[in-house]
Amino acid sequence: MRCIIIEDQPPAQRILKKYIADYGSLELIGTFTDAIQALEFLKHDDVDLMFLDVHLPKLSGIDFLKALDNPPAVILTTAFPDFALESYDLNVVDYLLKPFSFLRFIKGVSKIEERKSAEQSSKVLEPIYIKSGHEYHKVEIDKILYIHSDRDYTELQTSTIKYLSSESLKYWESYLLEHKFVRVHKSYLVNGNEIVKVKSTTLELSDRYIVPIGRVYKDNVNNLLNNK
Repeated sequence: MRCIIIEDQPPAQRILKKYIADYGSLELIGTFTDAIQALEFLKHDDVDLMFLDVHLPKLSGIDFLKALDNPPAVILTTAFPDFALESYDLNVVDYLLKPFSFLRFIKGVSKIEERKSAEQSSKVLEPIYIKSGHEYHKVEIDKILYIHSDRDYTELQTSTIKYLSSESLKYWESYLLEHKFVRVHKSYLVNGNEIVKVKSTTLELSDRYIVPIGRVYKDNVNNLLNNK
């Protein structure tokens, strides 16, 4: 997760930076001493999580949060417990009371990961409509086994039928990224949920479809399997 720190006290910044580095799956992309600086940053950068101090110069953390239309996940950090109730009204994930331990930090971040996991598992896969010639075909995303690029068009293979699309493989890779589709070859995109066997140079999918693994795409396959 991409995160930022909004904290005006250097000692508190150092602790958060160390905890973020030790946690491993967090990427610190910015540190700010006041909310105005952070506000400008959020206008052009994607952020998954903010560690936000309540008492800041110029604009308090609470007022800053109220001013955001679509804030990322927020963990408040403060030495004062007074704002705990108000923070939960603002849908804050957690409230860390300074000084907090690394274990307490882990518990706070874990709440965000649990929330993301729950949102992902409850997400309904809407069908897509594929234009083939002058017709549109309704296709369920989770029924697609793989997508193969063949020069000027792509083939979307389900267990029962193959659909031809004028969209590029790069288009489908971007469109289906959130649905566990992964590029495994310069000409193939596969549904990660349909992989049943992995060999050194090939993948076996449901219904015994075999797809090649390109040398430069092996890391994509390993990352998918490690996150299953």
